[in-house]
Amino acid sequence: MSTIQIQLSGNLYCKDPQSTELGKKIVLESIKMISELGFEAFTFKKLSKRIESTEASIYRYFDNKHRLLVYLISWYWAWLEYKIQYETHHLHDAHQKLDKIIHLITEKKVPDDTFPDIDEEALNKIVIAESDKTYLTKQVDKDNQRGLFRGYKALCEQIAGLILKINPNFNFSHALASTALEASNQQIFFGEHLPSLTELSELEDPYSANYHFLKNLIFKTIEA
Repeated sequence: MSTIQIQLSGNLYCKDPQSTELGKKIVLESIKMISELGFEAFTFKKLSKRIESTEASIYRYFDNKHRLLVYLISWYWAWLEYKIQYETHHLHDAHQKLDKIIHLITEKKVPDDTFPDIDEEALNKIVIAESDKTYLTKQVDKDNQRGLFRGYKALCEQIAGLILKINPNFNFSHALASTALEASNQQIFFGEHLPSLTELSELEDPYSANYHFLKNLIFKTIEA
């Protein structure tokens, strides 16, 4: 079993799901169900039947299904930040490091044996289809103040910092970083569901094409 654990803000949950076997089961099965059913059709009642427990037991961990979704998306961004740190710590050239990050955020995700309690492939499908629902809400400002988007913002900050290393005079480093993070998932979604909005739907390997698209977009914008 892995000894590595992704640390998340305590504001994301009522009880840390990583602290018990039931909590881990809630997270793992909710990832599978949301990936299969979609967030709208997913309910705690359906989840309780899947894990052979009660709705009340799930509410001990999460206030509602939206908070559970925010937790799952936050875990994904924190995991991606961990992967980036692990795979780029030996790189000192900003161009190479940024290129590697673009590759990591756009590549097709597969299960990570380091974290056996999470299905990263299914979770990535949720991020592609559902991540905007974490912040397109009336309580977004309150959630932001409570630090619920800390992982996403930290990753954006890291990319923005590299952009400024390459071009210290570039005035929109955070805007470009957040645009790249959104596009890394949005273009795949468009390719699968709204194909007239992107050329990725016409290509055999949309993930590789997305990498080349974003690499071209980011570096040419920085160097313009």
